[in-house]
Amino acid sequence: MLNDNICFCSFVQNYLRLAVLLCSLLPLCNAYCYVMEVKQGATHCQDVTDKTWHPVGSSWRNSDCMDCSCGGCCTSYATPKEFPADCESVFDPQACVYRVQKINNPAIECPIYGAVGK
Repeated sequence: MLNDNICFCSFVQNYLRLAVLLCSLLPLCNAYCYVMEVKQGATHCQDVTDKTWHPVGSSWRNSDCMDCSCGGCCTSYATPKEFPADCESVFDPQACVYRVQKINNPAIECPIYGAVGK
């Protein structure tokens, strides 16, 4: 009976550790990256969005606001997730940033308490 209780407690502890680990990784899943294959001996690679060619070893920002190298691309911006209820987030594609502003007065910026990405 005692061995069954010890085994059950050990199972619960391991389950709780796994749950905490998975919950801590959840915010990271909102960052967006992808990998590009570079063929051995290649001197240039092509951006999959803009179809532009770039020298191996270089980096650039494409029209989807992704920071890229020949190895892959990642979003160049953070996405606000926590801000006051009377505010909204609006993406500015020219500056590649989200702006958080009052819903009824876009000229007033709001504080950001949490964001994911970048």
